[in-house]
Amino acid sequence: MPPIRTSRPALAAVALAVSLTACTAQAASGPGSSADPAKGAAQDGPPAKVTVVDPAAGKPVTVTAAGGTFSSVTVTDADGGRLDGRPAAGGERWTSARKAVPGASYTVVAVTRTPGGKETTTRSTFTTEAADRVNKLTLAPGKNTTVGVGQPLSIVFDRPVTRKADVERQLKVTTSNGTEGSWGWVTDYSGRDRVDWRPREYWKPGTKVTLEADLNGTDSGDGWFVRDYRTGFTIGAAQVVKVDLDAKRLSLVKDGRTVRTIPVSGGTPGGDKRSWRGTAVLMAKEGTIRMNSETVGLGDAYDKMVDYSMRLTWSGMYAHAAPWNAGNFGVANRSSGCIGMSTEDAKSFYASVHVGDPFEIRGGDTKGVVAEGNGYGAWNLSWADWKAKSALG
Repeated sequence: MPPIRTSRPALAAVALAVSLTACTAQAASGPGSSADPAKGAAQDGPPAKVTVVDPAAGKPVTVTAAGGTFSSVTVTDADGGRLDGRPAAGGERWTSARKAVPGASYTVVAVTRTPGGKETTTRSTFTTEAADRVNKLTLAPGKNTTVGVGQPLSIVFDRPVTRKADVERQLKVTTSNGTEGSWGWVTDYSGRDRVDWRPREYWKPGTKVTLEADLNGTDSGDGWFVRDYRTGFTIGAAQVVKVDLDAKRLSLVKDGRTVRTIPVSGGTPGGDKRSWRGTAVLMAKEGTIRMNSETVGLGDAYDKMVDYSMRLTWSGMYAHAAPWNAGNFGVANRSSGCIGMSTEDAKSFYASVHVGDPFEIRGGDTKGVVAEGNGYGAWNLSWADWKAKSALG
C-alpha cells in the first residue's frame, strides 16, 4: 500500500548456451526400440540434441531440439516455480511464456522423440546474472479497501521508467463489470514516474477491481523488477463533493441527490493563497495534524494543529476545520488555500466522506487546475487526452 532490457548490454547468463547430449540422457523405450541394441540404434539414429538458447534475464527461455521433437519441456526455478510455455509448430522449439528473472537458477527437463520414436530425457541448469539495480513500486489504493468513485489505481516507481511500454504490457486490470479505462503516465508530485488507471467515467458503486502486475523479469530501463504484484479493491457509495468557491459553499451529493450543504471559506484571492480548481480526489483522512505554512512556501503565515484534515493534493490543499476563520464561512474566501469550515461541520463531514470521493471545485480566482500528479488530477483531462498518455497508444 520485476524486467526487459535497456540500451546497456543485456544481462548475460552464467550459462549462455547449454547443449545436452545423449551421454547425460535417460533413454526410454518407444516404437523404435529393439531387443537388439545395435539394430535399434540403426533404426532410431542418435537422440535429439537439446540446446537452451542464450538464457538471460529479461528474455523468455528458449529450448531447441535438433534431430527430434519435444514431447514435453519443464523449466523450474530453485523454489519450484514453473515457467510455462509451449512448442512452436513442428515441435522442434519451445519458448516460455514469461521471461527469466535476474539472479535465478533454472532447471530444464526436456523429453524428446526421434523420428523413429525413441524418447530421451535430458536435464540441465543455468543461472542468470543478478540485477545491478532493482526497481520497486508503491500501489494505491491499499489492498482489500473500499474507496470512492473517483479513486484511480495508481503505481509510483522508485526508479525512472524509460521502457514504459514494456512495463505497461505487464499490467492487467480486471473489473467485475467490464469497466472501460486506460493507463496514463504522469510525473508524480515527488518527481518520480507514475502510471494511473482511471475509468472513462466515475466508477459504478460496487465494482470490484483487481491488478495483476506480472513484472518479475521486466527491465524498467533503470532497474529490474524482481517480483510480481497483486492488489484489489472495491468501489463504495456514489458520492461527489461539489465546492463553489464563488458562493462559498460545499455540497455533498450522494446518488445524485444533495444531502448536505456547508458554508466554507476558500483560498484568499489575488495571490499565492488561492485554492486550486478542477477535480481533486480525497487522498487521505489524516485527522488532527500540524500545518506549517513554511512547508508550502507561504513563509510564517501559520503553524497550528488542525482537526478533521482531509488531504486533496500533495501540494497541501485540504478541507478541514478552521474555527479561527469563523466569520468568513459563507461570506468571504480568506484561507491560505484550503477549504475551511466550522469544527462541528467538519466533524460530521469527515465522518461522511471516503478516500476516493471526488471534490469538484469551481471558482473564478484560483491558482489553476489540479495537475495529474498533484494528488489524483486525472479527471481534469478529457478521455481522449487521458488515453493519449498510455505508452501503448
